[in-house]
This record gives sequence, structure tokens and C-alpha cells, in this order.
Amino acid sequence: MRIPHLSPIHNDELAATLAAAIDNKTKPLGSLGRLEALARQLGLIQASAAPRIDRPAILVFAADHGIVAEGVSAYPQEVTWQMVENFLAGGAAINVFARQNHCAIQVVDAGVNHDFGARDGLVDRKVAWGTRNFALEPAMNTEECALAMERGMALARDLPGNVVGFGEMGIGNTTAAAALMHKLAGIPLPECVGAGTGLSPDGVRRKQAVLAAAVTKHAGVDDPLAVLATFGGFEIAMMAGAMLQAAALRKVLLIDGFIVTSALLAAARLQPAILDYCVFAHCSNEQGHRLMLDHLGARPLLQLDLRLGEGTGSALALPLLHAAANFLAEMATFSSAQVSTGGGE
Repeated sequence: MRIPHLSPIHNDELAATLAAAIDNKTKPLGSLGRLEALARQLGLIQASAAPRIDRPAILVFAADHGIVAEGVSAYPQEVTWQMVENFLAGGAAINVFARQNHCAIQVVDAGVNHDFGARDGLVDRKVAWGTRNFALEPAMNTEECALAMERGMALARDLPGNVVGFGEMGIGNTTAAAALMHKLAGIPLPECVGAGTGLSPDGVRRKQAVLAAAVTKHAGVDDPLAVLATFGGFEIAMMAGAMLQAAALRKVLLIDGFIVTSALLAAARLQPAILDYCVFAHCSNEQGHRLMLDHLGARPLLQLDLRLGEGTGSALALPLLHAAANFLAEMATFSSAQVSTGGGE
């Protein structure tokens, strides 16, 4: 497997051009706050003084996890395929938010333990029928993990547009994400483990105990790809591959919540410059996400106490990307508007 090489986005000349264009708009300096930083980032990612948002899409990756056999989820594994059916029927939260923001969705079967058959709207990239139970053995072998990543890279290559949002569905995947967070970010395990789909306090303690035993069992695993294979999921590995390839194509990566950020942790260990291409949509209400974002030096756009996944935060952040690109393209400048001061109180 060939991992794409990523270069940092910074360009002194272009950065100065973008800063001058932003500062010349009819407003007090810095008065559009985070939108100004976002506009600069979009320009640097696209290597353009006139960035634009073109055909944004959200990839929703679904897969099952063998670790659910240890009782780490409030819901049975069957909910994964049932929610995929809901996505395909257009009835999930991500469908609603994507429609209102004119954003395409691709639902990807990365490894669901269900036979969907040929279905309109479903992209079949199934690696296997769910991962193995990492409490007993690695979730994936090296070849399966590489195949998932390669299929994610191929999806990103074929995707039109210049903005890719990431979402996921998979009962048990907060357990996988917590293990990845602990191993890749070095954060103490108790701080990584949350309620996921709604575990009781006793359920959270059980989940924590299961993870502690699994981490001890696989204590010698440290290489990022080996960590991803041992503790990850097919949807997480496929997302990591898609993120790396999308960044190589200079697309904007819209990062959703806890599980999506765990995939980014793995990608960033392989290519640290990927963080330059990321817009962090929100801070999830799942325990551990704030610490994960802090580890990455990320400043999310929104704080809505979401913890649904599916890419919902990515969809809700899209209007802010449009606003950042559009004010830079359409807002008058002091030189064109005959205005000597901008705004006021």
C-alpha cells in the first residue's frame, strides 16, 4: 500500500495576498473572526486567492465490530444495517441536514454484517462481514486493514468536488475509537471512554474494563498501522485512507465527531501535514472528543453537544464554509466602496 505524501499548505506569498484581501473588506480588521481564518485556510488548501466551495459531499462509512460481543454497546449489532437502510431511505439526521445544505451523500458499506444486495445509493466496498473481537485477537489483519485504506483512497480519487465531509455508522465503534485514542494519542484510557450510544454508568465501567484488558493483551502494538489494524474498524480504516487521498488532491476535509477524529489520528500519525487540510466541524459531547481535539491542536467551529455521528456535524458546518468563501469573493472593499471606516457598534 502506498500512503500519499502530503505537504504543508503554507505559502508565504499567497498567505500575504489572502490577508491583504481580507483586511481590505469593508469591515473592521478581524471583525469576522473565525470566518477570516477559515477563508485563509480555504485559499491555502486550494492554492488560490479566490477559493470556492464546489460540489461538497459527505461519505458515510458503515461497518460492524466484533468487540460488541463483550457487551460494550447499549444497542445490538443489527442496528448498524438497520441504520444503513434508514440512510438509503433518506430518513436519518444526516439526510435531513445534507438536503438542507445541498450536499451529496455517499453511503459506503465498508464491512457491515449484512447482505444488502445491489442497492441504489449504496457503495459496496465491503472488506469483510465485520471485524473480529479485539478483546481476543486483532480486529483486522494487515492485509484487511490495507485493503480498507486502499478502497477509501479510491473513493476519494473518484469523488467530484473540493470538500469532503466524513461520517460513520457502526455499533461498537466508540469502543474502537477510544482504544485508538489511547494508543495513538497517549491519553489515559479512563479519559477516552464514554457512554457511546447511551450506556449506563455500569455499562461505561464494563466498557472501560474490556478496553483495559484488550490494551494489555495487545500491549506490544505501537506502529500506527498495526494499532489501526488491531483496534480499528473497517469504516475507520477506510476513512483514514480516504482522508489521506482527499488531502493529496487538495480537498477540504470536514471532520465530524469522535469516531471520525479517531480515523484522523491514525492518518495524522502517517502524514502529519494532513491536519492543514482539516476543518473541524464541532466538538462532540462524547467523552474524550475534546481531549482528542486538544491533542491535535484543533479548534472546532461549532459546539452543539452533538454525539450522533453520521457526519451530522460536517453537514451543519457547511454553511460556514460557504460564508467564508463567499465573503472573500463578494464583499466590497474599501477601495471599491468609497468607505473610510467599516462597521461600528
